[in-house]
Amino acid sequence: MKKFLSVLFLISLLSILAACGSEEGDAAETSGQENNEAKEESNDAPEKLVMGFVPSQDSDKIADTVQPLADKLSEEIGIPVEGKVMNNYSAVIEGMGSGQIHIGFLPAFAYVLAEEKYDIEVQMKSERYGSDQYRAQYVVRKDSGIESLEDLEGKVWAVPDVTSTSGFLFPANEIMEEFDVKDVQQEFFSQTISAGGHDNAIVALLDGNADVATTFEDARGDLEEEYPNVMEDTKVLGYTEWIPNDTISVIPSLSDELKNDIQESFLSFNDNEEMIQVMNEVYSWDAIVKAESEDYEIVRDTYEKFKDSINVDEM
Repeated sequence: MKKFLSVLFLISLLSILAACGSEEGDAAETSGQENNEAKEESNDAPEKLVMGFVPSQDSDKIADTVQPLADKLSEEIGIPVEGKVMNNYSAVIEGMGSGQIHIGFLPAFAYVLAEEKYDIEVQMKSERYGSDQYRAQYVVRKDSGIESLEDLEGKVWAVPDVTSTSGFLFPANEIMEEFDVKDVQQEFFSQTISAGGHDNAIVALLDGNADVATTFEDARGDLEEEYPNVMEDTKVLGYTEWIPNDTISVIPSLSDELKNDIQESFLSFNDNEEMIQVMNEVYSWDAIVKAESEDYEIVRDTYEKFKDSINVDEM
C-alpha cells in the first residue's frame, strides 16, 4: 500500500512540474512576443524624432534658426522633435542608417547615396523662385586671370562637401566629360578642399586658399553682409546643367502612418508664413512640394557614370 501511495505521489509531482514548465514556457514565449512587438513598436514610433541638418551658414546660427521648425513639427505630429546640426552630409547619412536620425535634409546626391546604402526614402523637395530645380556655378576671383574651365586645370578647388550635388557631383561630371579625365581630383585639380558649406567654399576663395569654388547659384548672396564686396571681387565662370532640388527624406523603418504625418505636416507649412520664413533662412526654400524617387534619375545616372572615379570619403 505504501509503495502504491509513493508511486501515486511521484506521478502527481511529475504532473505538477510538467504543468509548471509548460506555463513557464508559455510565459517566456508570450514575453518574447511582447518584446519583439515592443521593438517593432519602437522602430515605428520613436519616442523622439531627430532631424539632421548640415549648415549652409554658421552652425550655431542654424541650430537656433531650426528650433521653431522642430517645435511646430512636434506640435503637429505629437512626438518631440529635435533639430540636430551635423558637420557634413556623410554624417547625416550614417546617422539615418543607424536610426539615430529619422528625417534628413539631404541634397540630391546625398539622397541618392543614402537611398543606395540604407533605402532612405525621399518625401519632399524644395521649391525656389517657383522652380524645383537649380544650377551649380563656378566662382573665381575677378583678378585671378581665370577665364574658362580649361584655365582651372592644376588649380585648387573648394567644394562645400564631397556629397554635395551642386558643389561637387555635377561640376566633377562636367569637367570629366569635357576634358576626358577619369578622376577630376587627381588628374585635373591640384587639390580639393572640403570647406564645410557653400558659403565656406566661397570664403576659401576670397581668403586665397582656393582658386575656384563650386556652389549653388548664387550662394554669394548669403555672404554679402559679412563680405560686402563679394560680388565685386568675384565672378561666375559658368554654370552646370539643371539639378533637382534638395530633399526632405526619412528612414524606412518609420510606420507608414508616421511618414504620412511627417509629410502632411511639412506640406502644411506652405500656408504658415513663419515656418516658410524658417525654411528660407535655413536653406533658402520658398515652398515645400512632394517628391518621388524617380525625380532624381538624372543624379543617379550622373553618379553611375563616374561611380568608380568619384571619391566620396569611402561612402
